[in-house]
Amino acid sequence: MNYITVDTGKESYPIYFEESFDSLSSAAEKCGCKGKKLCIISDSNVAPLYAEKVKSELEKVFSEVYVCTFTAGEKSKNLDTIKSFYDFLLEHKIDRKSVIAGLGGGVTGDMAGFAAATFMRGVDFIQIPTTLLSQVDSSVGGKVGVDYGPYKNTVGAFYQPKFVYINTSSLDTLPKREFSAGMAEVIKYGIIASEEFYDYIKGNKEKIKSGDKDCLENIIRKCCQMKADVVNLDANDTGIRETLNYGHTIGHSVEGLKEFELLHGECVALGMCAVMDISVKRGYISQDKLDEFVDLLKYFDLPTEVSGLDRENVYNQLFHDKKVSGNKLKFVIADKIGSTIRTSDVEKEEIMTAIDYILK
Repeated sequence: MNYITVDTGKESYPIYFEESFDSLSSAAEKCGCKGKKLCIISDSNVAPLYAEKVKSELEKVFSEVYVCTFTAGEKSKNLDTIKSFYDFLLEHKIDRKSVIAGLGGGVTGDMAGFAAATFMRGVDFIQIPTTLLSQVDSSVGGKVGVDYGPYKNTVGAFYQPKFVYINTSSLDTLPKREFSAGMAEVIKYGIIASEEFYDYIKGNKEKIKSGDKDCLENIIRKCCQMKADVVNLDANDTGIRETLNYGHTIGHSVEGLKEFELLHGECVALGMCAVMDISVKRGYISQDKLDEFVDLLKYFDLPTEVSGLDRENVYNQLFHDKKVSGNKLKFVIADKIGSTIRTSDVEKEEIMTAIDYILK
């Protein structure tokens, strides 16, 4: 199978790239799942599309396979839903040697992983991402968790999967809005890590938007490799991994205040616009580069401004971000396309001006 490896030093696992679910059983057998019980966690959108196919494939390896389904959407990403997972796991006698699989997008993967990390002090889990956002970002790296009220991913853990299985053909059924949300994370990688990759996105935007398989497979693999490279150096998000949060600090604030009506990727797009404005004001990035960036987001139908929010509320919400240290906000700022700096030296007025940039 086609794969790359995540190796944090403590844990190592493959990310498989396939065009069907037909090799899932081989992947599961390779990681020692033969004869174990499995619970597949999926949402009400994805389960009707893929749960039976995945279940039948994995029944070749696992002794028993169950499917637990929850209501799709970020509003389900909470401890009440996790409790319903625990009830299901106990009812079906899932034990410490069993496995949990997350089949779906970022919400599903985050919650399945959190359930796996906490149930009976930890059971193995696997990621089977079916959205662009989860394939290029959230399924890799072991960040798992849930939202707590309006606070994004406040309760969680670092818990690496046994493997990630990316079936790129699952994007064929992805709604356009979800595809656009995923493109925010794709574009993010260009900004933070590779001007060459950013230029590739710009140069192939028509092909990408039309679903060209070669282009999609290329960007998915490149994003996974870039994320793996960072996670290998900093699995627990104490240093360089913070660069992956580019646009997320303000994005998470907007996401919570809008009560999760906007998709995560849409909020990341807004957050990136805001911090790009800081880069322009500091003289790191030209206004032309910002305008080009905004046009690229708009091409992929991503929002670049948001209504119905108060600037002070957005600012105050930032202090619930996990990167706050000593009551100081930490930001990732692009000092050029393909490169970032991490800093707590951002004045309130800079932040307020950046927030104003995205408010209607």
